[in-house]
Amino acid sequence: MISLTGKVAIITGAARGQGAAEARLFSELGAKVVVADVLTDEGQQLAADIGDNAVFHPLDVTSTQQWQETVKFTLKTFGKLDVLVNNAGIAPPAMLEDISDELYMNVVSVNQLGVILGMRTVIPAMKDNQGGSIINIASTAAMRGVPRSIAYCSTKWAVRGMTKTAAMELGRYGIRVNSVHPGAIDTAMVEWEKRSDKERRAIVGGLPISRIGSPHEVAQTVAFLASDASAYSTGAEYIVDGGSLAGNPLFG
Repeated sequence: MISLTGKVAIITGAARGQGAAEARLFSELGAKVVVADVLTDEGQQLAADIGDNAVFHPLDVTSTQQWQETVKFTLKTFGKLDVLVNNAGIAPPAMLEDISDELYMNVVSVNQLGVILGMRTVIPAMKDNQGGSIINIASTAAMRGVPRSIAYCSTKWAVRGMTKTAAMELGRYGIRVNSVHPGAIDTAMVEWEKRSDKERRAIVGGLPISRIGSPHEVAQTVAFLASDASAYSTGAEYIVDGGSLAGNPLFG
């Protein structure tokens, strides 16, 4: 049984979806959690539902000042910081030939810059703590191309690379940095309930595990990386995708 007893974590984009599942599971496993999000009402409600192990704090991950305020709040509230989960992300669809400069840079600001700012801001607190774990939520889109997702793909490939670089730079401080790569997960981003049967079959029908994944299944991998059970893992990629990257079913 994985334990997070005594751990303190910041989870971004935690008001709903994968972030909310991670916050709930972390609490169940004994951690104190800062639910960080721009969605104030949903974030406050989630923290209230979780109870004493969770508090909400507003965070726009593109703002250095708000990152600093969030870390300061965490230290003041819980006394230390052990874990950062960079979960916040956006995926507006756009083809390469149509995407605007503004839309592309907005995705970069949230998905790429937000991760850098988060990692950079928590370093002093984790150094004071003599170590910590940073988990960057990437995607299987960081390992292949996805049509109509040029901005999303490019930022997730960036997260994959920055994770490895940060792992090399921060290992000397006892700070581990790993990435998690979900495939098709039943969140608002995927809009599973709105999709036709044909679309659903196209997404998961050819997978070795031929169903959509749940946020809780991603959260379990994230919890492992937050725990001491993964103490010798850093700079690694953890795939939660039902086998989508295992091979091409057309050749099976």
